[in-house]
Amino acid sequence: MASLIVEQDSTPAAIAPPTVGIAIGSSVLWDHVQEALRGLSVRVVMEQRDLCNWPPLVDRLQSLRPDVVLLDITGLPVALEEAVHAMRAALPETMLVALDTSAQPDTILAVVRAGANEFLYPPLGANLQKAIARRAAIRPRPRDDSRPPGKVLGFLAAKGGCGATTIACHLATELGRVSAQRAEHSLLADLDLHSGIVGFLMKVKSPYTVLDAVQNLHRLDLSYWNALISAEWPGLEIIAAPSGYLPKDPVAGESLGKVVNFARSHYAWTVVDLGAGLSLSTFTILDEIDEIYLVTTLEVPSLHQAKQAVQTLMNAGYGNRLHVILNRTPQRPDVTSEELERILGLPIDTMLPNDYYALYDAFCKGKLLPPGTHLSRQISNFAMRVAGAPVEKGKRRFSLFG
Repeated sequence: MASLIVEQDSTPAAIAPPTVGIAIGSSVLWDHVQEALRGLSVRVVMEQRDLCNWPPLVDRLQSLRPDVVLLDITGLPVALEEAVHAMRAALPETMLVALDTSAQPDTILAVVRAGANEFLYPPLGANLQKAIARRAAIRPRPRDDSRPPGKVLGFLAAKGGCGATTIACHLATELGRVSAQRAEHSLLADLDLHSGIVGFLMKVKSPYTVLDAVQNLHRLDLSYWNALISAEWPGLEIIAAPSGYLPKDPVAGESLGKVVNFARSHYAWTVVDLGAGLSLSTFTILDEIDEIYLVTTLEVPSLHQAKQAVQTLMNAGYGNRLHVILNRTPQRPDVTSEELERILGLPIDTMLPNDYYALYDAFCKGKLLPPGTHLSRQISNFAMRVAGAPVEKGKRRFSLFG
């Protein structure tokens, strides 16, 4: 049977039409869909009338990765929830439109709970056209399969108050600036569910948080993700942690890890705030993180906690991706770099100066550090090193010895 194909405009500025996969056994629904699609700027990549061979059908759709799948749920060979879950697992970024010949409240509820994006019934015409138009408006950024997955950077404070969140926020904005120059995007994700303040520092306006992503993993695609994030900074998108979160059930680290893995495939850099101290949940997330930055200060309690964290992480096999950041370093510290290395069991990777008054002034104004401060310059150099970009000349690197 011939596929319905509307050819793409051949002009260089044209945008490829959304692709559609059709799996419909009902003759009634088939006729309605063909009528609704007629004249739309879409490209049908698959049409299948027989739904009996379910696994091959799902495999074929997965290989084609259409933007929209129109699925007839009236004659499924498997249970409705099983069918929708299979589609969501195989095609996490695809808009799944469930089609039925009638609208039964129980069926609609089951479809939505299972993870379908839309539920439609005849007459389909205008409603199906609007659904496809919505999908076209939020189509994901083109994926370059030749580009390796993005890098994930995790920031862990040895103890509360070491400044890990502040560093993560400033670093993320710098990486966002680099990303914008390269026509890419970076992400700042707050995974500190107990005391996360990224949303406050970055003035996040979205009412949704990473907890919404965790609780909806079965429907986590870019269309859903775009509703959760805040995009107020150039090249940087942010997903905050819930405010005042008092969990009835603990959030499994595996679930947070899946969110991080999802982000990896869509961002050049993902900066993750892990909060303070090690926990079982944090350990599970670490498997998804490429570089772990442990932030400490020269205060004795911080160094003690940092030493314990270093030993624990190295014993767990994370030593090859672990780096220590010494924050709020005075110009003339009482200890040498060699002494710190003996204390911690690991060299200092990055040293950032104490710029308390500049930070205090910026936070009082509800802003991040302006570019001209000493600390912001050092974080910018740190970001350039992370991004593999040249460090700006004429800026003296901070020395442990002032």
